[in-house]
Amino acid sequence: MNVQHQQVQKSNEVKADKATKIIYYITTGIISVSMILIGFKTLADPEVKTGMAQLGFSADFFRIELGITKIIGAALLWLPVRLLKEFSYFGFAITFISAALAHFTAGDPAGRTLTAIVFLIILLISYLYNYKFQSLKTR
Repeated sequence: MNVQHQQVQKSNEVKADKATKIIYYITTGIISVSMILIGFKTLADPEVKTGMAQLGFSADFFRIELGITKIIGAALLWLPVRLLKEFSYFGFAITFISAALAHFTAGDPAGRTLTAIVFLIILLISYLYNYKFQSLKTR
């Protein structure tokens, strides 16, 4: 009876480990792909320049800096260096919070503010599951 219980427990652990990996890879992938695409759009699309000016960011260097850091941050999320990942997660959190506040205070449609909040939630899930995923590696 005890052996059966251990087998069921081991099976449940394997399922939980698999779910952790899947959630981590999906959420991190969503953030990474989105930030790469948005980063390139920030650099190349003239409408982004106009939109940022409407939000009060008239200096063009900020748009360029933001586009480049989004692309770099997306790559850093996948590196096995903890400090770089932490900086990337922190930077994206600030970016999403700032975007939500900027769109809200500018009176933009609610969808723009909500998009930033949704990305922040996905980022937080990725962050939490990153720790769960890392603990799987140390077992």
